[in-house]
Amino acid sequence: MNKIIRRVLTIFPAVLLQLVWLAVLFTWLKPWAGLISFALSIMAFLLVLYIITKRDEGTYKIIWLLLVLTFPLPGALIYLIFGNQRTMKPLRKKLAEVDLPPIHEGDAEPLYAELAKMDKRAAETFRTVQSMTGFPLRVNREAVYYPLGDELFPVMLEELEKAEKFIFVEYFILENGTMWDSMVEIMARKAAQGVDVRVLYDDLGSIGTYSQENADALRKKGIRCAAFNPLVFIKGTLNCRDHRKMLIIDDRVAFSGGVNLADEYINAVVKFGHWKDIGFKLTGEAVGNYTRMFTLFWNAFADDPIPGEYLIPCDAIAPDARWDGLVLSYYDSPLKQDAVSNELYIDLLSQARDYAWFYTPYLMPGDALLGAFVRAARRGVDVRIIMPGVPDKALVYRMSRSFYRVLLEAGVKIYEYTPGFVHAKGCVVDDAIGTVGTVNLDYRSLFLHFENNSLFYRASLLANLKVDFLATQAKCRERTLDNIDKGFWHWLLDGILRIFAPLC
Repeated sequence: MNKIIRRVLTIFPAVLLQLVWLAVLFTWLKPWAGLISFALSIMAFLLVLYIITKRDEGTYKIIWLLLVLTFPLPGALIYLIFGNQRTMKPLRKKLAEVDLPPIHEGDAEPLYAELAKMDKRAAETFRTVQSMTGFPLRVNREAVYYPLGDELFPVMLEELEKAEKFIFVEYFILENGTMWDSMVEIMARKAAQGVDVRVLYDDLGSIGTYSQENADALRKKGIRCAAFNPLVFIKGTLNCRDHRKMLIIDDRVAFSGGVNLADEYINAVVKFGHWKDIGFKLTGEAVGNYTRMFTLFWNAFADDPIPGEYLIPCDAIAPDARWDGLVLSYYDSPLKQDAVSNELYIDLLSQARDYAWFYTPYLMPGDALLGAFVRAARRGVDVRIIMPGVPDKALVYRMSRSFYRVLLEAGVKIYEYTPGFVHAKGCVVDDAIGTVGTVNLDYRSLFLHFENNSLFYRASLLANLKVDFLATQAKCRERTLDNIDKGFWHWLLDGILRIFAPLC
């Protein structure tokens, strides 16, 4: 709720500007008021045409059109600052300036040949993701699934103790407490032994939990630390946050999923009932994609670059090494025209034959993804979504529920986790393909944030995800058309909330 309030407060200067402008217009500029208003109307009309012709999500366009048409001057100003991709040029420039060793995408071609023999449709999906992101398909040697942050955390500590070369940490939220303090204690010892330890965190995501003083304390322990996109003043890049979550050790093992580095994620403290989150540990050459993701961001947004040799695998994989399906790990970027995960989930729903099950804490999809859920359910696919039973943000929770009716009417099954809050992000489709990562099914995650995701094929992780999904569903209450809010006023509120969902 506090973050929503902060976002609302960012538009206050523009609204004040409109009031000041109207006062000036009807006092000092009164003789030319008609001509000036006509000129501004023309400019607003041209801006509206520009918004309409852009390749943006329809719901996103609607809110900007309403704002510009209702309040031309502040609406245009807010759009030019926050709604226009051109204002993201500083981030795009920094990322473009990073020079990393090239990825040998051709190494994945034999894998695609084998995958096409097994499942041509899946091969097309993976190849599309690779072409959109530049990250290659890899053999999955081992991916261990963890149904709770409580179970993931001890394994993270064990692997940190084994670090010999480097430790890379990148998370949306850091907060001092049992979880983070335990990790810092090990990382400080490792740094003293010569291990290269680097921490990257999102400044806005950690605005109430991690300060500059905390970051300085890390540096005194020999740990390099940087904040992504610091919130110094209102700027166009404010909306683009680093929502990625990854821990990489020696290019040997990587951890990811929904778990941030704060105590509620391991149920060491209780905030919104029992905290249900998921994550995984990845080993083998597939870890290289995560090492590259971190290196790209660190070299773009921190001062001391990571050596290029960190991206060159040191040890060859034995020919008889374990094969546990395939995996493609990538990151989403709001700087690209195509929203990769949004397109991926539409694709997965379109190819689903038997079932498609999703975990998400927030449910505010754009029109295209919403339509994909509806079409899949209507043609008989068993589509299920597990949502929180206890919200962490009341307004966002109510916005998510505004999408229930259209999904339920199509046959989508929605479950709410009664013990507490679900922060898990993942899906499994037809026992064959699925994802675990940081991507929520809401507009900010799908279109505005930097995210990371891993797409698996025929990996044992997916079977474990399915088992966990069913176990979690058993602790949920099902929402149906008979037990959701009804009536004109609820319909009206749902309509209004869905218009403003892209802001949250």
